[in-house]
Amino acid sequence: MKKAAVILLALFISLFAFAEKVTIQIEGSAVPYYIPIYMGIELGYFKEEGLEVEYFFGNASDIIRNVAVGNVEFGFPNGEPVIVARSQGIPVNVIHTTYQHGLGSTIFLKESGIQTPTDLKGKKVAITSYGSSNYVQLQVLLKKNGMTLNDIQLEIIGTEAIVPALVNKRVDAICFSMLRTFELRYQGIEVEEFRSDEFLPSFGNVLVTGDKLLKEKRDLAVRFTRALNKIMTYLSDTENMLKATYTTIEKYTPTYAGREEYMAAILSDIYAGYLWRSEDTEAFGFGYGNVQRWQNSIDIMKEYQIITTDVKASDFVVASL
Repeated sequence: MKKAAVILLALFISLFAFAEKVTIQIEGSAVPYYIPIYMGIELGYFKEEGLEVEYFFGNASDIIRNVAVGNVEFGFPNGEPVIVARSQGIPVNVIHTTYQHGLGSTIFLKESGIQTPTDLKGKKVAITSYGSSNYVQLQVLLKKNGMTLNDIQLEIIGTEAIVPALVNKRVDAICFSMLRTFELRYQGIEVEEFRSDEFLPSFGNVLVTGDKLLKEKRDLAVRFTRALNKIMTYLSDTENMLKATYTTIEKYTPTYAGREEYMAAILSDIYAGYLWRSEDTEAFGFGYGNVQRWQNSIDIMKEYQIITTDVKASDFVVASL
């Protein structure tokens, strides 16, 4: 019995001692929303798969270029820049559709009288820029309800000022992030929203890798996504998420100290409760890539001239490893 225990201990130690080093570059900055990566490292889920994971941050275009040429093994950008990259011939592949939905939302005060999208006619609606994804989302929302930009009063308001503009009733609605809906409700401000994902298939952060790794080291991708699925399952429990949020803020995102309960609520309600889940994940597990849904997003992006060349989702979206 003792001999067997010693052998098992030796195997366990060797697994950790010879873990393969991999790097993931994440779009954005050190915020708690990337809790699956932090906790995958913290709780040893990646090491169980023989991986020693390092991470750093960057913008989407840099991430995609680094992944494509093999500077990093994995990237975690939003879905739309991946589609743009593929339209430019950059060899990057989605191997885990981590966020099954996008974060876009058209938000308005409950007292505004807006109940359906058609009620936006004649209203002041704000976006942050003509180059934002929310600009496309607004156009699609209007088109699907028999309107165009000519039917509203469009305003451009910067990122820092757009939410106050809604609260102060400078505008009637804003096209922004559903996280702001949660934040405003948390503050006691009654708001409603039209989630863009209900009429425009889109994706938040997704796991990507290059052609070479996928062809030559596919098992590495399999192990990484398997660890990611395990930690997402663990975090789907509300109590686990709460504990993990405290750890994440203490060790990985200390600028959020004092907001642990609030962030845990966002992560449980919006991320684990919505962004990570869909009918596809219920049937096939976390990270499932619905190729047709990706293609629908691609087709809309081409229709609104965000991309100008044909792109086939089946060429770069892996349904499941």
